[in-house]
Amino acid sequence: MAKTALLAKLTAKEGMRDDLLAVIADIGMSNVAGEPGTEVYAAHKDQNDADVVWFYELYSDQDALAAHGGSEQMKVFGQATREFMAARPELIFLDPAVAKGLEF
Repeated sequence: MAKTALLAKLTAKEGMRDDLLAVIADIGMSNVAGEPGTEVYAAHKDQNDADVVWFYELYSDQDALAAHGGSEQMKVFGQATREFMAARPELIFLDPAVAKGLEF
């Protein structure tokens, strides 16, 4: 099966990006630590928008992405981040093609 990837844009309420990142560093990262199909789970600060966090996620296959998204841990993560979010996350699903440092 082919790997699958995801870009997610999380927009925090004004001035709350660091609070959102704290939840990501705590709950988000502990959630994915036990997910064997989650290969990359990286949050990035937007350099041009002080309220935006970008995620790049790489999964071994579509089943791994579905397991991650449907897990009880993700429900807890969603509840924990809700108070800091200005809107629902924007999700872009990707099929990896070429990369340095990643095997396909």
